Amino acid sequence: MIPIAESMEFRRKLLAEAKRVVVKVGSAVLTCESGLNRDVLANLAAEISWLKESGREVILVSSGSVAAGRRKLGVGRRAISMREKQALAAAGQSSLMHAYESVFAQYDQKLAQVLLTHGDFSHRHRYLNVRNTLFTLLEWGVLSIINENDTVSVDELRFGDNDTLGAMVTNLIEADLLVMLTDVDSLYTGNPSTDADARPLRTVLEVNEEVETMAGNVCGLLGTGGMRSKILAAKSVSLRGGCSFIGSGRQAGIIRDLFADKPVGTFFLPQEEKMHSRKHWIAYTLRPKGYLVLDDGACRAVTEQGKSLLPSGVSEVRGEFGIGDPVHCLDKQGRAIAAGLVGYGSDEIIKIQGAKTCHIEKILGHKDGDEVIHRDNLVLL
Repeated sequence: MIPIAESMEFRRKLLAEAKRVVVKVGSAVLTCESGLNRDVLANLAAEISWLKESGREVILVSSGSVAAGRRKLGVGRRAISMREKQALAAAGQSSLMHAYESVFAQYDQKLAQVLLTHGDFSHRHRYLNVRNTLFTLLEWGVLSIINENDTVSVDELRFGDNDTLGAMVTNLIEADLLVMLTDVDSLYTGNPSTDADARPLRTVLEVNEEVETMAGNVCGLLGTGGMRSKILAAKSVSLRGGCSFIGSGRQAGIIRDLFADKPVGTFFLPQEEKMHSRKHWIAYTLRPKGYLVLDDGACRAVTEQGKSLLPSGVSEVRGEFGIGDPVHCLDKQGRAIAAGLVGYGSDEIIKIQGAKTCHIEKILGHKDGDEVIHRDNLVLL
């Protein structure tokens, strides 16, 4: 493990070298009783403009369209259906962008709105189109403001929260840093409201099980994602070689304080071994269309011996999927241990599960390969 003093020095080096930054701000920070919080928006414009003036490229991932729509249409804070949420997002997008245009105008910043669904990342052609568009806007010095396209998103196309979207955008454009601004000031070792010994973590070396457990030690009214989604977003970014930061979006000058190496928020270091882009795409972008439950031997072969998944190790098939679709591999306790792209469809795997590879052709009448999931298409979670 990296010593604390060395990790702090590494943190300073990473911040000094960060040339491309994604800033994500959630609805819990952006909104107040009367709608959009203009003070927060003004501070955000000042901070992002400072980043750009320092020679860095910046993209903003922003929530707030639904809240703006509530204010615009007088819906209030009552519970809403998915259909109503989509309608409010449609009404609120223009108000959200108008608010951003007004606060960024004093800094002469040109803005562009980009609305995305999960399908834009899971389909290779659309993935590259989004990437090329964002790079072009960066070259032109235009600030892209990205939000989920709530108006058209259905469950299978949703990101679930904008922390996930922020991480995916960070990895898409190979940004050096993801800044997540929320309504809590940092990640704590315990619940500060009940634990007198709780302290803020300023630097996290690795997002492991212990750190994920700490995600519950927060005070505040977080939005859709909560602290856990921010921790998982930081983990996704770290595995692709980037760093992340969680801090208070209501603290004036928070981003400048971060780059000035002041004790604010929680900073996540990148992992030493960078995950290959294709395997990262399989593990953290594609959503599983089904699940394979493995026996103990197959779990060991996959996780400890680096082997492919053979039909003999599959004890149960859940869901319907075709050849090449993404699935998650589960142990007997239901824990996801790996993600991969299958070489056979679910109907075929049901027939050959538990069988030796030499019997595949006899059972199916054909044989496309020995593996249910080849090691090249398998990623440990």
